[in-house]
Amino acid sequence: MNLTQVHSIHTGRRKDKRVGRGLGSGKGKTCGRGGKGQSARSGWHAKYYFEGGQMPLVRKLPKRGFSNFNFRKVYATLNLRDLDGHDLAKPFDTARFLAEGLINSIQDGVKILGEGELKGPVTIKAHRFSASAMEKITKAGGKFEWLDAQPKPEKKFKKPVAPKGEKPKKVSLKAEKKEKVAKVEGAPQAGKPAGGPQHKKPEGGKPQGGKKE
Repeated sequence: MNLTQVHSIHTGRRKDKRVGRGLGSGKGKTCGRGGKGQSARSGWHAKYYFEGGQMPLVRKLPKRGFSNFNFRKVYATLNLRDLDGHDLAKPFDTARFLAEGLINSIQDGVKILGEGELKGPVTIKAHRFSASAMEKITKAGGKFEWLDAQPKPEKKFKKPVAPKGEKPKKVSLKAEKKEKVAKVEGAPQAGKPAGGPQHKKPEGGKPQGGKKE
């Protein structure tokens, strides 16, 4: 073998353009960066919403309401089928998930999903379980343990109602009338003595007028 028979190895990588090698190369002087300005400075790049200097759409759209983006929880998901080929006799927890490469990071917790089937009873300790995963684990004779408190189902908002007072007992109209009549009959009438002889008015007409003898 001679040196004349040696060829360069094809790597499949494109060579970078050599800039700054004179005006005849087409990429001399400014090296393809154009004239001076913001774009000529090193480290500058346009924002993803940049629209050439006009008002971008992201600033035109109204921003209302609450976003849970900054307060959301991201769980490392794991399906039951991922446990195939692992020893099911030992319990699974977050440390074992990381040691055996089932997950890359715990993030805000580990959530077990129910895709796949279990080949035997197993004990799994995680932060969250889907309904299908819990059903399949118990069906296979295993058990699941919550590392945090089991989340309660969300309840719809109910308007608070003030406590109601005791309602008065209903009395029939007949009983009310009887009570009123009994009170009227037993009470003394106005302008008349309660007891003793009652004086009657003298009978006859009115006394005649005129001079007395």
